[in-house]
Amino acid sequence: MRPTVSATRAGRLLAVALSGLLLLAACSSSGAGTGATGSDKPVQGGTLTAAVDTEPVSWDIHASTQDVTAEIQRQVFDSLVSQDSKGKFHPWLATRWEVADDYRSYTFHLRDDVTFSDGTRFDAAAVKANFDHIVAKSTKSLYAASLLGPYTGTKVIDAHTAKVTFSKPFAPFLQAASTTYLGFYSPKALAANAGKLAAGGPADVGSGPFVFTSYTKGQSAVLTRNPKYHWAPSTAAHNGPAHLDKLVIRFLPTASVRSGALTSGQVQVAKAVPPQNVPTIKATSGLSLISRQAPGGNYNLWLNGSIAPLDDQRVREAIQRGINIGQDVKTVTFGQFPRAWSPISPTTPNYDKSLEGSWPYDPKLSAKLLDEAGWTGRDAQGYRTKNGERLTVDWPGLSIQATREGRDVLAQAIQADLKKIGVEVEHPNVDLGTYDTQVYGGKADFVDLSWPRFSPDVLWLFLNSEDSAAKGGINATFVKDADLDKWTEAGRRTLDAKVHADVYTKVQQRAIDLALVVPLYTQVSLVGKSDTVHGLTFDASNWLTYYDAWLGSK
Repeated sequence: MRPTVSATRAGRLLAVALSGLLLLAACSSSGAGTGATGSDKPVQGGTLTAAVDTEPVSWDIHASTQDVTAEIQRQVFDSLVSQDSKGKFHPWLATRWEVADDYRSYTFHLRDDVTFSDGTRFDAAAVKANFDHIVAKSTKSLYAASLLGPYTGTKVIDAHTAKVTFSKPFAPFLQAASTTYLGFYSPKALAANAGKLAAGGPADVGSGPFVFTSYTKGQSAVLTRNPKYHWAPSTAAHNGPAHLDKLVIRFLPTASVRSGALTSGQVQVAKAVPPQNVPTIKATSGLSLISRQAPGGNYNLWLNGSIAPLDDQRVREAIQRGINIGQDVKTVTFGQFPRAWSPISPTTPNYDKSLEGSWPYDPKLSAKLLDEAGWTGRDAQGYRTKNGERLTVDWPGLSIQATREGRDVLAQAIQADLKKIGVEVEHPNVDLGTYDTQVYGGKADFVDLSWPRFSPDVLWLFLNSEDSAAKGGINATFVKDADLDKWTEAGRRTLDAKVHADVYTKVQQRAIDLALVVPLYTQVSLVGKSDTVHGLTFDASNWLTYYDAWLGSK
């Protein structure tokens, strides 16, 4: 058993193993290096209104795969531990913990003064109830279940001690346990309203600094201060109730409307500032821009290597090298988002910088590869054919996220690039049910995903065959590769820095070499805010947190 991690030494042992690996880029523009903005003299009260570009499909943190769900619900739900911007772990609902030498069990010693907003006490039974809920088939969890890895159960040692066990070594668990997705509902709410959690509102009962008061679909979500809150993690700037009385989240998917709401003062914070509006925000008196690269999975195009025509590596590589990614991304994002070279971003631990520039745009190579693959014919529209069949790939888009970060425009550029080498890309926007059928049924050729997480273990989610979309995971390549499985599993068995540097570098390189992925761009949080907003922070996953935020003078 590894030594106890106390409240004063929280995460130190694991942090030593991670030292030198976990480095998060600091904020640029008006943001401080810690991710915080504003003065240090908080004012109590007031309502802060923020605008976001995407509305959650589901509010259930245990079932949703959306980052917007986790970001908003972070204000309502607490976690066992907190992770700082350097990757160190700190006490939150757990005051200390022990990790087994083989990483197959974690014993958490819990605070004894935490209550959910419905008055139910937080204890070891609540930990068990929530983790068991995540893996229950009825929950239909995708991402949260993946974060729990090879979970076998939670043993209630006593009221304030919980032992979480796994069937095999699972070193990334503390990082996973710090995320919103493994946050805690009131056991009373789980028992009474499990079927209503996705709908949001008062049924979503947590122990966080805000209470989910109401939700109006297509308009807004309202969170109000939890006056009894006094168990903030040590990574927060203060303890006790939040400074704000109320937080209103408005759903404004149209970029111009969202930016206009900020510049007109209708909202004080606007997420996903359109890149073309960045100069305007910076030049507007009383407004500031915060920007920071996101850790985790880049915005990637994943190629399904299990079905024709992408079961031929030559076709996949032709597509990978036939997209003018640098120019397309620069044009669509006005230079605000960097072109990606790896499946993971530069702010993710163990990012392989050597991949930069290693697979440039090369339409001549694409043409050669497609010729070798037998796609030598051309039809009247200029698309390649083989045996009378057009070279066509299917890329279903999710309607509710089509315009996010200009991805619809980028998709058009990609379609145009690939048409030049003779590949037809069908990219219809579909509803959620159709999307799930196509993607998780293995019928889609392309799947576009971005996945924020401050851990290289996100590569396991993307590339290990055990996390196949067919099994409810997010590996949309549908390829079982012995090396990718071996290396991503090896990364989960230890926190040894040398092992991580070795295996995660190999994973990134092999994913590119097999042309299973076309990294497009690294997401950058572009947040516009009024200068009256202070104390706004990013967490380790690059999500805004409003617990320390307050409203004051400019």
